[in-house]
Amino acid sequence: MFLLVLAIGVVVGFLFDRLAGPSWLARQFSGSTRGMITSALVGVAGAFVGYHIGGLLALGGGIVTSIIAAAVGAAVVLFGWRMAK
Repeated sequence: MFLLVLAIGVVVGFLFDRLAGPSWLARQFSGSTRGMITSALVGVAGAFVGYHIGGLLALGGGIVTSIIAAAVGAAVVLFGWRMAK
């Protein structure tokens, strides 16, 4: 399960980086795009947060609910990270 959550975080991080791109503020200060590696790492952190929150809320013990909780957690953390940046 660890590797599955890790892979979900990396995939969501890469997709978020490709689809959302850098924020306006990040482009103004850095002049370059944000690294894909950073987005993948933030996605992994979010996937683990989502997975564990899903387990605490007892959303079910199934693998499908764990995958959905990890993907939603990664997306929420990436969105919050982008808004804060």
